[in-house]
Amino acid sequence: MSTARRAPRARRRGRVRAGVTITAAVIACAAAGSLAYAASPMMAEDAPLAHARATVTVTETADAVVLTPDAPGDRGLVFLAGARVDPAAYADKLSGVAASGITVVIARPTLNFAILETRPFAAWEGLAPGVEHWAVGGHSLGGVRACMYAADPANDITGLALFGSYCSVDLSGSGLPVLSLAGGEDRLSTPEKIAAAAPLLPADAVFTTIPGASHAQFGDYGIQPGDGPQDADDAEVRAAITDAMVAFLG
Repeated sequence: MSTARRAPRARRRGRVRAGVTITAAVIACAAAGSLAYAASPMMAEDAPLAHARATVTVTETADAVVLTPDAPGDRGLVFLAGARVDPAAYADKLSGVAASGITVVIARPTLNFAILETRPFAAWEGLAPGVEHWAVGGHSLGGVRACMYAADPANDITGLALFGSYCSVDLSGSGLPVLSLAGGEDRLSTPEKIAAAAPLLPADAVFTTIPGASHAQFGDYGIQPGDGPQDADDAEVRAAITDAMVAFLG
């Protein structure tokens, strides 16, 4: 009788152990899949990157892509890429900014997601020690992380630039100069979403829409699912970004 009673319990314990093993395997596979997904970013297109290299000095390191002007000044911009986007994909769109004398550090974030980045702002400043005045900016989720850097009083930041992005933290009372660039055909960070989040920014924040530009055209990494048409020419988008940013950072 004792043996007969123990047998069902043993079978139940076996089923529980099997269930735990299967659950652990599923979690491990999901985690591995997530890491593989994060580790396969949308890569920079070759032609725009070549144009950037012909315009300014482009240095790629394990931590960032640095755009150095021929005659660097004392101003710099730390820029955070959108989720799963190769930082080098922003080199061309920001090359005109760098050519104006502003050093640009495009951060290479943890697992290609800027929102997961925990390194201090000083980590990016250290990549261009000659720069004295730093602004921060970002595209899409990179802009969300840029807002967090800007909200930290420990960081001496002179301005915030958002490309197809908006803040999730309240900077309305910060007094920080803010430039928000939207794409007229952006179907991800739409102009309407950007307008809805505007109360989180200072009242004098500058909002500019680039006609015909899609979400992905703030970089050069191809078509992004769910985005609008790329009705603007990439050279026009680059020029619009350059004009707005040089005026803002100047």
